[in-house]
Amino acid sequence: MLEDRGYMREGSGRWPWSATSILLVVYVAVFALQCINDVYLRTPAEGWLALTTHGLARGWVWQLFTYQFLHAGPLHLLFNGLILWWVGRFCEGVLGRGRFLLALFGCAAAGGLLQGVLMLLAPGFYGTAVVGASAGVAGLFAVFALLERESEVRVYFIVPVRAYTLLWVYGAISLFFTLVPASGVADAAHLGGLLAGVAFVKLGWHHAQVPLPWEAWLARWRERRAPRPAPRRALVPVRRGPAKAATPEPEADAEFMQREVDPILDKISAHGLHSLTERERRILEKARERMNRR
Repeated sequence: MLEDRGYMREGSGRWPWSATSILLVVYVAVFALQCINDVYLRTPAEGWLALTTHGLARGWVWQLFTYQFLHAGPLHLLFNGLILWWVGRFCEGVLGRGRFLLALFGCAAAGGLLQGVLMLLAPGFYGTAVVGASAGVAGLFAVFALLERESEVRVYFIVPVRAYTLLWVYGAISLFFTLVPASGVADAAHLGGLLAGVAFVKLGWHHAQVPLPWEAWLARWRERRAPRPAPRRALVPVRRGPAKAATPEPEADAEFMQREVDPILDKISAHGLHSLTERERRILEKARERMNRR
């Protein structure tokens, strides 16, 4: 379906950088500030932003969002950044920027919530603090693996594994070490992120035409708050000359799609979005505008 293509969605091509690239810059910048704070400033900022039992017990719910921007060290940041760069570009292209960010932050919050509950119940097993983007990145990987099941993934850049198979392996490992927390890694956060990513796809939220739950609520709320139009007065009919027949559009939608858009979509599938000419990009934008007017 044309609507399922990420490059046909609202807002594509308007930012000079992708959201994935911006997030990577933010992660690096925040880690640099962490290092400066640890050496020179020594403020309690990390205690406010990391996911901690201390904060959760006091209702600091923002930690479910902020903890993913902190990292425990350069290798932690590098590993998460590489996976985000790998799966993030695909997911952003397929989902569009808005739903890509929703998937990333939503999966991070779900993973943090699962990890946080276990930390509160058994801090001796699950620790008292968590940082890192791993849960959100795990959720994006689940989205990727469900949409591109047959894609080959090279584990540690060496071992080729089918993406869908790797999703099951990753999930099994995360579940085992969630039940037997002996690895020193926040496996419960990874598991929560994976499950949230699977739910994101199973609910169909990766399709632009599937409304998100709160979109329907907001639409109903706006409809109730919208002022009702005043009743119209009866108008005296005025004789006019014979109405001119409406000029039909020079091209029907079906003909336009088949003749102009389909070859461009085939070209993208074969050579990528970057292979399009400026004229072809304008045609795609015109097609997207027609879809939005339906």
